[in-house]
Amino acid sequence: MAFGLSTSKSRIDEFVTGNADLLILIGRILLAWVFVGSAYGALTNFSGSVGYFRSLNVPAPQLFTIITVTLEILMSIGLILGLGTRYCAILVFLFVISATAIAHRYWEYPAGPQQIGQYNNFLKNISILGGALLILITGGGRFSLDRRLTG
Repeated sequence: MAFGLSTSKSRIDEFVTGNADLLILIGRILLAWVFVGSAYGALTNFSGSVGYFRSLNVPAPQLFTIITVTLEILMSIGLILGLGTRYCAILVFLFVISATAIAHRYWEYPAGPQQIGQYNNFLKNISILGGALLILITGGGRFSLDRRLTG
């Protein structure tokens, strides 16, 4: 039994090692996906996004929405293209901490569906923070503009 586990681990290690740059690219795209979707949603329902931020008592909700969408677009582009990848990972980390503190304070909601929804968003954001840290460590990988620009 231990031999089978060792063989499986070896195969997994070989696969990951042999495909690390492709897996980093896929990871960057998957991490960016949440920001692409969020920016798209805010752009297609701008007044709804402004209203949501207004309900959270965010000062200047329209400006806040514009800044948020702009950051989400920049982070998405940076992650997908692998441009300024490590700086982008830091920006993602700080952005998500801020978003979590502003919009996903699940403990302020009454027990029930709203609290569960906010708690799930809170947990999703914790996972995004982990992904951002991993991208900070790995950088953009071979399939990134960072790599092409630095040789």
